[in-house]
Amino acid sequence: MSNNVSNANEKGLARFFEFSKHGTNYRREILAGITTFLAMAYILAVNPITLTADGATGMDYGAVFTATAIASIIGTLIMGLYAKYPIALAPGMGLNAFFAYTVVLGMGIPWQQALAGVFVSGIIFLILAISGLREVVINAIPAGMKYAVSAGIGLFIAFIGLQNGGIIVDNPATLVSLGSFEEPGTLLALFGIVVTAVLMTRKINGAIFYGIVITAIVGMIFGLVQVPDRVVSAPPSASGFMAFWEPFTDPSIMFSGTMLIVIFTFLFVDFFDTAGTLVGVASQAGLMQGDKLPRAGRALAADSVATIAGAAVGTSTTTSYIESSAGVAAGGRTGLTAIVTAICFALALFFSPVLSVITSEVTAAALVMVGVLMAANLAKINWQDISEAAPAFITAVTMPLAYSISTGIALGFILYPLTKIIRGEGKQVHPIMYLLFVVFLLYFIFLRE
Repeated sequence: MSNNVSNANEKGLARFFEFSKHGTNYRREILAGITTFLAMAYILAVNPITLTADGATGMDYGAVFTATAIASIIGTLIMGLYAKYPIALAPGMGLNAFFAYTVVLGMGIPWQQALAGVFVSGIIFLILAISGLREVVINAIPAGMKYAVSAGIGLFIAFIGLQNGGIIVDNPATLVSLGSFEEPGTLLALFGIVVTAVLMTRKINGAIFYGIVITAIVGMIFGLVQVPDRVVSAPPSASGFMAFWEPFTDPSIMFSGTMLIVIFTFLFVDFFDTAGTLVGVASQAGLMQGDKLPRAGRALAADSVATIAGAAVGTSTTTSYIESSAGVAAGGRTGLTAIVTAICFALALFFSPVLSVITSEVTAAALVMVGVLMAANLAKINWQDISEAAPAFITAVTMPLAYSISTGIALGFILYPLTKIIRGEGKQVHPIMYLLFVVFLLYFIFLRE
């Protein structure tokens, strides 16, 4: 009764986002939105570097920077206002590398044509979202596998944080090993992890955000983070706007076998990376209802439109970001978190010099601690039932080891029906899981490089 009364007394954004229902307030949502932005602000620098490949692809760095910000703003606003989830979107890591190094440089496809492939995959994605098929697929995933996906993403993002901080490095003999603690950047990342862990142990709201700020300040004091020489600058021109349209004038190009493979790969990876991210973040935020994701169709539609918009302004596939977990950990529970993040991206267009202080070492702690929180989902898996435990384990452990969310999902979803059939519980598996079994097998056989 009291909850209904408090809902009735809410006004404006508080009522629209149902603050009382989610146990949140303006301060938490704003802080969470800023935290999410800081955790993923690196994409504003990394995406242009990746897509231009030091000028090898022919794309302009400044234009990609502006396109990255605009695509993030559009996608995140739609996610916040339409789907009402505390999830931000931006051009996806991995997908941008596939765009630049496999499609453009490897296949010799012009970047304009590659953008056309992204655009078409986004259109197909939107049709699937509107039809409800994508939502059906997500809701057909067993609870244990959803927990495994969430935990696996946590392990994956923690691994990224450790790698970005130089704490874990590559090793020719053992693949990975411990980095050198004589490196100043590595020490800064370790400092950030300790500070953030202490703040979280003390249960301070916004601990991850404060950890980022403190680490950045310490980095500037010791000369490990460059102090920006200016604060404001005009955003570069989005010269890639509508560049994708020209390839459509030649159907033989757009409907070639090579182009169809490119489109399918963009669609495939975006589909399952998005599904994994949505389930993972929603589980962490306590937004799941039973085993189902409320408003899944809206969230998926937002992701689809973001991809279409991103291609139009000149960047690779835009997708939901697992770094949104940082904002959730800071208290974000509603779409207002996403709106604040979108505003930050808009401001970043004009305050790009300030972003130079948010280095990979500074954000390492946020990623690691978010990984700690998400890995807690491992406790919810039925480890006594090997038919549940084996697929879940493969899903979770493969994500960081293969450096791919979608690969972990694929391997786990191939194994799940097999273990259930062997156990004599094949009839309990949703038909869609069998369909995904076939799709993933075909993916590994014919498309995966």
